[in-house]
Amino acid sequence: MMTEQNRADLSRQPDYLLKIDELKDNMIEDLRGLLKIKSVKAPAVEGAPFGQGVKEAFHYMLDLGKREGFACTNIDEYGGHMDFAAADDSVDPVDAPETMGILCHLDVVPEGNDWEHDPYGADMEDGVIFGRGTLDDKGPTIAAFYAIKAIKDCGYTPKKNIRIILGLDEETGSEGMEYYKEKVAMPDFAIVPDADFPLVHGEMGILMFDLVKKFGKARKGGLVLKSVKGGNAPNMVPDKAQAVISGDRENYAGVKAMAAAFTLETGYDLTVKGRGASLEITVVGKSAHGAHPWSGLNAVSILMEFLGRLDFNSEEQNDFVSFYNQHIGYNLHGENIGCGLSDEVSGKLIWNSGIIDLDQNAVKLTVNVRAPITLDDQDVYDAMSPVLEKYDIGVVKNMYHEPIYFPAEDPTVQLLLSIYRKHSGDTETEPLVIGGGTYARQMANAIAFGALYPGDPDLMHQKNECITIESLVQTTKIYAETIYRLAVEPEVRV
Repeated sequence: MMTEQNRADLSRQPDYLLKIDELKDNMIEDLRGLLKIKSVKAPAVEGAPFGQGVKEAFHYMLDLGKREGFACTNIDEYGGHMDFAAADDSVDPVDAPETMGILCHLDVVPEGNDWEHDPYGADMEDGVIFGRGTLDDKGPTIAAFYAIKAIKDCGYTPKKNIRIILGLDEETGSEGMEYYKEKVAMPDFAIVPDADFPLVHGEMGILMFDLVKKFGKARKGGLVLKSVKGGNAPNMVPDKAQAVISGDRENYAGVKAMAAAFTLETGYDLTVKGRGASLEITVVGKSAHGAHPWSGLNAVSILMEFLGRLDFNSEEQNDFVSFYNQHIGYNLHGENIGCGLSDEVSGKLIWNSGIIDLDQNAVKLTVNVRAPITLDDQDVYDAMSPVLEKYDIGVVKNMYHEPIYFPAEDPTVQLLLSIYRKHSGDTETEPLVIGGGTYARQMANAIAFGALYPGDPDLMHQKNECITIESLVQTTKIYAETIYRLAVEPEVRV
């Protein structure tokens, strides 16, 4: 709620904040142009290690930077940055004595299904812009860009270099940022506009791993589970899953009857139809970010529950389905698999079964876990080991990002909090610890700051992702004042 003091503070806006109002239409146009580029990571091709769509988005932003007179650097198409000139324009920005970074990313997760607008159409309706990336992370990237532009247009000379870093595969493992860091020194401190307001002072550890099992020879006859597939990315709740079964056709009527009864009993969206000589079972769930899977509905878990009511001719497949339903299912905190871990700082472990790929020979279930800040990856693996050994299920470790944490009383945390409160009027919400992972993990002294507001629907990684023009402008002003107070006229030593 906006207080009288907030209104008084905002009524005396400095020129760089007023400039943002003047630039609003240009900002909307540039954001919509960026949203129309489908920058989902794709197989590498020559000159585009993350696919042509990601490269196109990267060059779009570099062209915007060149248009505004920023010094732009492309690190072999793996990432790059845009520099505001240092205080002494004769100094190469790359060699400036101190740099404030703003770490952004231009890749997006796959669009998923059932959008009401074209996910790459950048439609506008009633003051809202729709599109994949409006919240994560193209909208905040454009906000940061225009925050710097407003300061530059008003003629300010920063005391520290200001650098927007453009990452290209944050959603799929950050290989590009690792390459970039080998070539370029990271900033002295940074904000990351890729999370929540008021700010994030702690991020849980992130694990990605596969649970794998090979299947032996099945008995003859009976129902055959030919395949189970579901999910778009490990850090997304699967919104669709499909199984294909075959066998004696006289069994198909029974399967269809069980599916109808299951749908009536549970209310879940499950359908069965013929596909050649087989049956195809399809489940529709609800997508959500893997850091908060309770916002979605896992289609794989629904499908596995139904498959658990059938008897297939492979006992090892039956055992895996039973394992899934007993020890994973709809459980979002890992208790049933032995991972009921928690701490006072960050709360419970978070579990997301993101992708499944099962055939008659083997299964691979890709899992995304957010671990409590005071624990590490080995604590998680040790906790679930007894259950996995019981079912002879192996683990392939794919990725681990260590947690990060800043005390709430840290001077930079307090400054960012005060700026957010001034512009938003929200004096109640405290700094957060999140399960999500941001580029803040890529360097020391980085804090995730915005751009999702408390109480707003979190549509990151979900259908109908969108941002209001009002919040886009407000976010830009928050970032502009932050840049001013940290790099133009620094108030705290970061």
